[in-house]
Amino acid sequence: MRAEKKYLIDEVQIHLKKSDYVILANFTGVTVADAAELRTRLAAEKAEYHVVKNSSLRVAAKSLGLPEIDSALTGPTAIIVGGKNSAGVAKILKQFFKDKQKVEVKAGVLSKKLISPADVGRLADMPSLEVLRAQLLGLLHSPAGSFVRIINAVPQGLVNVLSAKAKASA
Repeated sequence: MRAEKKYLIDEVQIHLKKSDYVILANFTGVTVADAAELRTRLAAEKAEYHVVKNSSLRVAAKSLGLPEIDSALTGPTAIIVGGKNSAGVAKILKQFFKDKQKVEVKAGVLSKKLISPADVGRLADMPSLEVLRAQLLGLLHSPAGSFVRIINAVPQGLVNVLSAKAKASA
């Protein structure tokens, strides 16, 4: 293998190792300014946008044990990787596509499983990680609060009865 080819494959492998997800996109028609804007938006989630060669991506993905992505490797390909919030990254891509009508999601890999563009769209519709944590905390807090109110109801009822009896006697 030529040194240049080995270098490109190694570079793609480094990018793929940055997160447990990768989103493949077709960037046909994306200008340099559009790509810079997308990179800026993705930086908020600590994600990166890289244009890669399909052959390098194919070899790098295979060497890392990722699922078969050959069906998505047609035409120009960019990868989006990095950060921990894959749903947030998918939201950014969905909004960018809505605004620019240029970037098209080809496929994605999440936890070493191939997902379709529709799955990436559903991932974008999920609440953010912070919202999910708050919802979980609310679910955990609710039974504890109900339990405390139930335990407190018996003594409170007794106090109310005794208070009413004392007022009636007076």
